[in-house]
Amino acid sequence: MDRVTVSQAPPAFALPAALVSQGYRLRPETEADIPFLMRLFASTRADELASTPWTPEQKAAFVAQQFEAQRYHYYNRLENCRFAVIEHGGEAIGRLYLQETPTKIHLVDIALTPERRGGGLGTAILEALLALAGTGGRRVDIFVEKFNPALNLYRRLGFREIKDAEVYWEMEWLPETVS
Repeated sequence: MDRVTVSQAPPAFALPAALVSQGYRLRPETEADIPFLMRLFASTRADELASTPWTPEQKAAFVAQQFEAQRYHYYNRLENCRFAVIEHGGEAIGRLYLQETPTKIHLVDIALTPERRGGGLGTAILEALLALAGTGGRRVDIFVEKFNPALNLYRRLGFREIKDAEVYWEMEWLPETVS
């Protein structure tokens, strides 16, 4: 598969000041981030792959293939998508991919390293994103795998399932100004 070119455009979404003051920042993804991004992707598949009879080599090959396919799709099929790395103190700890239009923000992906999950960082980022969308009267949508532990977080934040897409739920959050 051909390597895709990474956009140098800055992230469209800015982290809230409270997170920035704690040393968090968003920066555009670069080619140098690929090893980190593949490890991050693998960490999001670990529970799913734990139940397979595959060898570690087979699991690694599967993750690499899936990562490349997803990356190719994102970079070649999603227009106006911003690809950002989440950092803390200069260390990459996650990714945030957003696709914006005048009427909606599509949350393509948000992922944090395992040690950063469950501590409120993802919630803080999502709440800031929803606040931004709400001030502009835009909806936010996302596709969430049905077995994703973050599904409860999305529901708690006001996302609702709008379509059953086999292994995913298409979910939507609407600002109060939209009925």
